[in-house]
Amino acid sequence: MSSLIHSIGIDMILIFFVFVILSRLPLFHSATPNDNSMPICPVKFTCPALTTFKYPFYNGTDTRCGLIKVNCTAEGGEIQIGGNRYRILSKFDFHGNSSRLFLWNRIFRGLVKNKSCEALMNNFISPSPRPLLYSISIVDFINLFKCQKNLTYFKQHKYNSYNGCKDHNFYYNYSNTTVPNDLPHTCQVVQLPVNTPSALGFNESNIFSLLYPGTSTFFNLSHSCSKCQDQNRSCGIAEGVVYCFDVKKVSPSSNPENPGRDRKIKILVFVGGSIAILILSFVIFIIWRQCKNNPFTYVSTKNKSQNLKDISLSCGISVFSYKELENATQNFDPSRELGDGGFGSVYYGKLKDGREVAVKKLHEHNYNRVQHFRNEVEILTKLRHPNLVVLYGCTSRQSHELLLVYEYVPNGTVADHLHGEQVNPCMLTWPIRMNIAIETASALAYLHASEIIHRDVKTNNILLDHNFCVKVADFGLSRLISNNVTHVSTAPQGTPGYLDPQYHQRYQLTDKSDVYSFGVVLIELISSMVAVDLDRSQDEISLANLALSKIKRCAIDELIDPVLGSDMNPEIMNMITLVAELAFRCLQYDLDMRPTMNEVLEVLMDIQSVGRIDVYDSIRDLQTVNVQPLSETNDEVILLKDFVCSRVSVTSERKSNNSVSTTLSSSGDRSSVKNEIDT
Repeated sequence: MSSLIHSIGIDMILIFFVFVILSRLPLFHSATPNDNSMPICPVKFTCPALTTFKYPFYNGTDTRCGLIKVNCTAEGGEIQIGGNRYRILSKFDFHGNSSRLFLWNRIFRGLVKNKSCEALMNNFISPSPRPLLYSISIVDFINLFKCQKNLTYFKQHKYNSYNGCKDHNFYYNYSNTTVPNDLPHTCQVVQLPVNTPSALGFNESNIFSLLYPGTSTFFNLSHSCSKCQDQNRSCGIAEGVVYCFDVKKVSPSSNPENPGRDRKIKILVFVGGSIAILILSFVIFIIWRQCKNNPFTYVSTKNKSQNLKDISLSCGISVFSYKELENATQNFDPSRELGDGGFGSVYYGKLKDGREVAVKKLHEHNYNRVQHFRNEVEILTKLRHPNLVVLYGCTSRQSHELLLVYEYVPNGTVADHLHGEQVNPCMLTWPIRMNIAIETASALAYLHASEIIHRDVKTNNILLDHNFCVKVADFGLSRLISNNVTHVSTAPQGTPGYLDPQYHQRYQLTDKSDVYSFGVVLIELISSMVAVDLDRSQDEISLANLALSKIKRCAIDELIDPVLGSDMNPEIMNMITLVAELAFRCLQYDLDMRPTMNEVLEVLMDIQSVGRIDVYDSIRDLQTVNVQPLSETNDEVILLKDFVCSRVSVTSERKSNNSVSTTLSSSGDRSSVKNEIDT
C-alpha cells in the first residue's frame, strides 16, 4: 500500500510540474518581442501528392513570403497566372533557382474541344507580372497572330490561317515559332501550347487539332533576385529597382500566429489556454498511466480537428531516440536527402554501430501521416520476405517526430534505372528485368497470401541493391483484407497511371488492384516508358492505354525498348511477347478476367525457365564491366559482397524460418507525377 501511495505521489508531483511549466508558456509567448517589419515565412510547404515547394512559391497570406502563390487542393495544387487558373500535375526543381511545373487548364480544354474562338483570343500563360523578379516560359508552343481580316502579308509568307472568328483572322506556322520582325503593327501575338505531330487527329490545317490544354512551364528567378536568394533573403521592387530584404524563416510545423493582438485577447487566450492545459494534463496522466509499460506510444494533439486517437504499438522492433537519428543523418542535412514524397522525406544515415540506414521523416502529424506511419510499422514488423524492405525500427514515444528507420538499399529504384537519374542502356538487360519482375511478383504474392494489399505498386517503390535484387517498399497505403471477404470499400488512393480503373470508379479495393498496377510495371520493364507522360498523344498519356492498344493491334514490337535487342535475338523476343501477353491480362478492366498474383508469379517463372537465359551470369557480367570498386573510406556508400539472389516461392517462404538479410537500404519516397488528369 505504501509503495502504491508513493507511486501515486510521484505521479502527481510530476503532473503538477508539467502543468506549471505548460501554463506559463502563453506568458512566455506574450513576452517575446513582435517585429512587424520582418515577415514570418515558412521555409517550405507541401500540397498533396506534389513535391515540396520553396521560394519563390508561397501559399500564405503574406505576399512578401514569395512571388508566385500556390493554393493547395485535395488533388494537389493550383496556380493563377494572368487571370487564368491552372491545375499543377507535377513539379520538378533544377539548380540555379529554376522550377518546372506541368500545368493543366480544364477550361481551355473545353474551349478547344468546342472549337471556340475564345480559345484563340488570350495567351495560355501571360507574360510575367514581375519581369524584373522572374520570368515564365513554356515548352512546345505555337505563336498565333491575331490580325484584322483581309491582310495579304501572311499569304505571301505561306502561313496557315483560320477565318472562323467574327472580327479577326488567325495566322500561324506550326514549324516556325519566331515572330517576324516586320509583323504588321495591327497584329497581336498569342502564345498557346501544342500537341506533338504524333497526336491523334493532328492536322496542321486545323488549328484546334494542334492545341493542347497541358504544358510544361518554367519559372526562372531573375539574376538580381537569384542573388537575394543565394543570401537566404527575399526580393522585391521599389521604384523600378530590385532590392533584397530579410525574412524570418520558420519550419512548416511552426504555424506562427499573427502577432498583432491586443491585451484583452491575450488575457482571454491565457485563461483559456491554462484551463485547456489543465484538462490536457489530466488526459496525459491517464494515458501515461495506462501506457507507461508500452514500448512505443505516440500521441498527436497538434491538429485537434483531425480528432486523432492515441496510437500505441508494441511491435518488438528497435526503438530509436530522435537525437540518435538526428546525429545519424547529420541533423537531417539536405545533402543527404534520398527522396521526397507526399508523406515525408527520406534521408541517408549511419548509426553508431556502423549500419547504413534510410530514415523517413513524415512531414506533419496529421491523421493521414500518422495512419501512413502506423501501416508501415504494423505491416513490416509482421512480414518476412527477402524481397520486402526491412524495417529496423522507429522513434520512441518521447520523440516529437514520426521517424521510420529502414535498411538502406543503395542502387536506387527501378524507375531510376528505366527512365530516371540512373538510366544506362547497358545496365538493365532483359534477363535482369525478367528477374526484377519475378522477385516483385514473389513479394506481392506473399503479401496477398498474408491478406495484405499493397495499394501503391509502382517502379518508384521497387528498390534495387547492387546485385539488382528487389526490395519492395512503401506500405503506407496498404490495407488488410481477410480471405473471407471479396473487397474493402474505401476511397481510391494510389498513383495515377497505376491505379486500378475499376477501384477508382467503384471504390472497391481487392487484391486484383495490385495485379493491375503490376501489369503497368511489366509494361514499363518492356518499354522503359513512364506510366504517365503528358508529352504523348491524348489517348496514350496513360501507358496502360497505350500498351492495350498496341497489343490488341499485334504491335508489341512498337512497345519494346530497342536497347533490349529483341530484334536480334528471337529467344528474347519470344519471352518479351509472353510477358506482354501476361501484362495484357493484368490490365483488363474487369477484375475477374485478371489472374491472381500467384498465377502471375507462376507464369513469369515458366517464361524464364523456357527462355533458358541465366540472369545471374548476366548480373555478374554487368558487375565486371560497370561496377567500379569504391573506397573503403567512403562513409556514404559501400559495396556489398557478391552473392546470388535466391528466388523464393510463396509456399516455401511462409514455411521458412531463415533470418532476413540486413543489407543496407532504400532510396525511399521519390516523388512522381501523382495527379490524375481530368477527363
